[in-house]
Amino acid sequence: MKKSEEIFGKILKKIRAEKGFSQEKLALEADLDRTFISLLERGLRQPSLNTLLQISKALDTKASEIVAQVEIELSKV
Repeated sequence: MKKSEEIFGKILKKIRAEKGFSQEKLALEADLDRTFISLLERGLRQPSLNTLLQISKALDTKASEIVAQVEIELSKV
């Protein structure tokens, strides 16, 4: 069973790629470190609420939409 961190990372990477953002650009826009973005995408870290809000704002996506996608994927496993 995949952990929620792994699923979040996969979804974050997908949304970031769809928006045409590199990890570096997302990090810059969200005022985060690029290595932290990498850790999130690999499921090695999980975001705080503030971090999730920063990322969603940078990606022009609602945080609730990201969480909903995670919930959908979790329901499949």
